[in-house]
Amino acid sequence: MNTKPDNRILCQFKELPVFQNRMYDSPEEARNCPKGDVVLVEDALTGLVYNSTFDPAKLNYDENYQNEQGVSAHFRAHLEEVADIVERLLGRRQIMEVGCGKGYFLEMLEQRGFDIWGHDPAYEGSNPRIRKTYFDEGQGLRSAGLILRHVLEHIARPFDFLSSIARANGGGGLIYIEVPCFEWICRHRSWFDVFYEHVNYFRIPDFERMFGRVVESGHLFGGQYLYVVADLATLRAPRFEPEHAVRFPSDFQASLAATLQHDERTGRPTAIWGGASKGVIFALHRERANRPIETVIDINPAKQGRYLPGTGLRVQSPAEALSSLPLGATIYVMNPNYLAEIKDMSNHAYEYVKVDDDKLSS
Repeated sequence: MNTKPDNRILCQFKELPVFQNRMYDSPEEARNCPKGDVVLVEDALTGLVYNSTFDPAKLNYDENYQNEQGVSAHFRAHLEEVADIVERLLGRRQIMEVGCGKGYFLEMLEQRGFDIWGHDPAYEGSNPRIRKTYFDEGQGLRSAGLILRHVLEHIARPFDFLSSIARANGGGGLIYIEVPCFEWICRHRSWFDVFYEHVNYFRIPDFERMFGRVVESGHLFGGQYLYVVADLATLRAPRFEPEHAVRFPSDFQASLAATLQHDERTGRPTAIWGGASKGVIFALHRERANRPIETVIDINPAKQGRYLPGTGLRVQSPAEALSSLPLGATIYVMNPNYLAEIKDMSNHAYEYVKVDDDKLSS
């Protein structure tokens, strides 16, 4: 009798908020948010990495989902780099963005002269080129090029989803895919980058096994993201290859203990800068270790004055938070890409600690 080989368990987390970027109107509502477990596995048949306990029925993306990063100059520079790649490889005519969020990137491309349309149920604006719906194969696409930025990590059975896009688009076309890089997460022991709403965790070799033709691939945003431009007509079911087995660190959560030791040693007040996904998970694990974070800072106005899922911490603007944060306090920088920007915004008056590895540094 044939039996399916066992998947390899990489790590497990209990009771994480199902949405990291959903904001709440009260601390009680935030603390009582829906939660789910994460059991990250490497699939023995496909080689893909995903949360084996993921339940898509737990998630419903709406206007309360806030993941727009375009308010940061550093992130806007990243989007300009992405726009250059899209324009160079996909062109500007008949472009479709599936999962366009609040529409920031789509409208950036519009300003560049792109003929572009988009889908997203979390969209809040009035751009007639954006449909406030999930992508549905029956709607048809028929686009010369497709964009899938930070969508595929949220989709159960990603190969099936890509297959539906290919069918909707007549079986072919080029697609730009951008997702977080799992190799970067592993290398930097970035345990706070494992979320419930991210069911999948990708590496470039995963896409090379999924597509017969990858036009171009690479890393972006300081290596945190990867991208591929691939031909949908060459989509194929991935198969596990031993040489591409995941190298998962045994000390994945080392930096959590390091932050606890740091605070024990200094005795200073603590804040995190970044009230998005990384900050939500970091604050939650700190609270569970009985060393809660006291202040959350974020430059996104849509987050300010609202509460983080799991901990119920209130998000403050830089002006509000820094007015009461003592000079020399510890600010944990959730994303090292923003370190220089954060230092400038806070007049270099604090201890800034990056938490992307087990050796805390500023």
